[in-house]
Amino acid sequence: MSFIQLRIDDKTKKSAKKILDDLGVDMSSAIKVYLKQIIINKGIPFKLLTENGLTPEEERDVIIASEDAKKGKNVTKAMTTKEAIDYLNKLK
Repeated sequence: MSFIQLRIDDKTKKSAKKILDDLGVDMSSAIKVYLKQIIINKGIPFKLLTENGLTPEEERDVIIASEDAKKGKNVTKAMTTKEAIDYLNKLK
């Protein structure tokens, strides 16, 4: 049997512990399940998301689009609701 030690900030540990307690799972068991899933999936067993709920690629795209918009690139004029719906329907 091996032991793993890790350092984690108190807020993250407390938040995770509360969720796990609600699920009836202790921290050690949850980490064991996670490690087993890494083996089964041959990688991280879930999509990695940023704090904004986006993948790193999606967040990068939003940042690039925001920078472009500030420069006036790839920006359309404001549309009415009807114009927007018509525009979206044409994309189908």
